[in-house]
Amino acid sequence: MTAVFMASTLTYGAYLGGHLDGFVQDVTARTGFAVDQIKVVGNRETSEIDILDKLDLNGWTSLVGFSAEGARERIALLPWIQSVAVRKVYPHLLEVRIEERQAFAIWQRGSELSVIEKDGRIIAPYTGGEQSKLPLLVGQGAPEHAPALMAKVANFPELASRVRGYMRIGDRRWDIKLDNGVVIKLPEANVEQAMADLVRLDREKGLLSRDIASVDMRLSDRLTVQLTQEAATAREAALKEQAKMAKRKTGQQI
Repeated sequence: MTAVFMASTLTYGAYLGGHLDGFVQDVTARTGFAVDQIKVVGNRETSEIDILDKLDLNGWTSLVGFSAEGARERIALLPWIQSVAVRKVYPHLLEVRIEERQAFAIWQRGSELSVIEKDGRIIAPYTGGEQSKLPLLVGQGAPEHAPALMAKVANFPELASRVRGYMRIGDRRWDIKLDNGVVIKLPEANVEQAMADLVRLDREKGLLSRDIASVDMRLSDRLTVQLTQEAATAREAALKEQAKMAKRKTGQQI
């Protein structure tokens, strides 16, 4: 009876002093309900350290008095989090299940690089690593218009596998950059037909494997190829040599 009376007195005193939550935490932790296991599931881009920090635990945090909803709200503020559930599993375990936002591309604005979702919303700053495999979008209006263009490019697997960047020009049309540095200047209209022509020329003549800097397809009735600086220099030298040879032949005939 004395023990019950003392416990009741302590509880009442803690209540009056506004320390009941701390009192419950302390008592329940010391009687076998301290959190000593944490299970985090579903995180790829979100570090466990950031998640643990949001749990706000100490060495004597009790599972009984721990607010799972409060922890959920704090974790939900992390940039990659789409949804999160925090569950208490007695006597010692906290389980955190994460669903992260889906990265679609890297968007470059000036010198700033951000990872974005398919709808164009920014997730977080670009940090490298696995994110480097995402396609690069450059230019004003690129996030809004990129999904439609990328869906069209996907119809040409030989081309799609080589694209590394999409550059929005004047918020009107696109340039696409390939893995070998070649830039394809697409027209404003009939983009799919232009890509079909490009793929056909590459199959027939190996166009995209040549020493070229760009392929200009903006005009519907012609295609213009720009050589790399090295190729242009070599071609100029070859033309001069041909001119010399022609002069020599002409002199010999005379």
